[in-house]
Amino acid sequence: MQTNSHLSVLIHDQAKKYGDREALIYRKFGSKKWVSCSWAEFSRTVDIASNALMALGVEAQENVGVFAQNCVEYMYCDFGAWGVRAVTIPFYATSSEQQIQFMINDARVRVLFVGEQEQYDKAHRVFALCPTMERIVIFDRSVRISTHDPNALYFDDFLKLGQGLPHQAEVEGRRAEASYGDVANILYTSGTTGDSKGVVLTHGQYHAALEANGRCVAVGEDDRVMNFLPYAHIFEKGWTLLSLSQGARLIVNTYPQEVQESMRETHPTSMSSVPRFWEKVYAGVQEQIDRANPVKRKLFKNALAVGRKHNIEYLSRGLRPPLQLRIEYEMVNRTIFSLVRHELGLEHPNIFPTAGATVSEHVEEFVHSIGLNMIVGYGLTESLATVSCDRLGEPYTVGSVGRPIDGLEVKISDEGEILLKGPTITGGYYNRPDLTRDAFTHDGYFRTGDSGYMKDGELFLKERIKDLFKTSNGKYIAPQAIESRLLVDKFIDQIAIIADQRKFVSALIIPEYRLVEEFARANGIPFESREDLCANAKVRQMMMERINTLQQQLAHYEQVKRITLLPHHFSMERGELTNTLKLKRRVINENYKAEIDRMYEDEGN
Repeated sequence: MQTNSHLSVLIHDQAKKYGDREALIYRKFGSKKWVSCSWAEFSRTVDIASNALMALGVEAQENVGVFAQNCVEYMYCDFGAWGVRAVTIPFYATSSEQQIQFMINDARVRVLFVGEQEQYDKAHRVFALCPTMERIVIFDRSVRISTHDPNALYFDDFLKLGQGLPHQAEVEGRRAEASYGDVANILYTSGTTGDSKGVVLTHGQYHAALEANGRCVAVGEDDRVMNFLPYAHIFEKGWTLLSLSQGARLIVNTYPQEVQESMRETHPTSMSSVPRFWEKVYAGVQEQIDRANPVKRKLFKNALAVGRKHNIEYLSRGLRPPLQLRIEYEMVNRTIFSLVRHELGLEHPNIFPTAGATVSEHVEEFVHSIGLNMIVGYGLTESLATVSCDRLGEPYTVGSVGRPIDGLEVKISDEGEILLKGPTITGGYYNRPDLTRDAFTHDGYFRTGDSGYMKDGELFLKERIKDLFKTSNGKYIAPQAIESRLLVDKFIDQIAIIADQRKFVSALIIPEYRLVEEFARANGIPFESREDLCANAKVRQMMMERINTLQQQLAHYEQVKRITLLPHHFSMERGELTNTLKLKRRVINENYKAEIDRMYEDEGN
């Protein structure tokens, strides 16, 4: 049963309920060994952190910054701060110096927690440019502190300030004063244009979100929940708090690039992720199928057909599969699909919430077919994550983003924009009354900026309204929909569709270099660099043929006519990606103007 306490006391209430039961599974910085702590230990450390914050003079509703990747110390910091009614402001671990300087100054942060050397170095360099900054607290003990930095201390030394709970009476006084109107977080959106804006999220919003999600998301105390997305992402933040409120064990994965290895080592039952994770899984399995001998290839394709029929054609529609199909599915599930899940470390799968971008229908069908419950959803930072999601055991439609959560009003404007009203919706943006005013309709609905429609109780997304491209022929193109369709190809790693005010659609593509190199060697194509590969006519022809196969069902005006292969990835350093890895299309158009213009030198198509 869910414990939906105020976040200032949630861990302490769960410790009373679960005591020495395992709560957190994690690795210390630099270690390969997984260790754990109990709910009782979690609660004690949170109390110590609250006392240490009091020792630093942190006031009620003061903003405290956290600039780190996921780690157990992050948990102690969040709940320790909420225990003294402080506000935590998570910064993405990949944020630039310019970004953190803006956020520190905008929120007037005095105490900043940082993760590893990279985050400390950035924080130290901007310290003098941030007038309110007084302290940097470092999670990783191996970080080298500058000899000219008297303001930094390690997290274990910070905890010593609260050892013995010297300020516990004051801490308990703060908790007694806590209300659901208190601000819990300010989450700065990654921003595809301009400076980030701080979304204000209250304890009341979290309380309402946990209650609504608790009724429709089937995570429980028997689950082992992998944290993969950063805690600075509202999807992971909300999912993590929901899991804790249900008494689940949390597996804290600090390094996202190691997530598949971590899954095989810790055997999670649930994990939230973005579609790109499952696109990579899909491409990896497809590659194994392609490399298999004809007999194994046929067996797997037949198994997928059975899985699709059983799980998509019947179960997704709320229908009971016929006996013969159930027997066939049970056989392929116990043999072929169980091997795939074992390879992923998902021997006992429960649910896998997925949101943050368009989910390819190919990928969604594949994941369901192999016996994994992908829970597709939709949400924003401003809605405290979930607006809608699939519900386990209820009919769902591949291609939808599920049914709206209880208590949330969803309205579609005359222009097709999704509008929201309810207890989980933000009251506005920090220090930005102008943006707050523009974000709401005259009757109080939040403007999402997404277009969509409702059908049979399910929400379907169309496109970000601002992202719609209009070709010079007057046709509207939805770039994300085309990108998600093409990203399922194992040869494509990243893609940016180009079409705005152009006669036809083109694409900048970052290929999966390893596979392209294998293709070149197998076909006698000489190369010395990625530049050689990307410029090769045979490689481009192969890529174009694969794209044409995937886009057959698109309207003619939506189909990619020309491509440019790039020898390096889109990157945050060059401003081409947000912290959540969304494309900054304006920057990409500027950075690759020459390459784009070359694709349109002869616009005879």
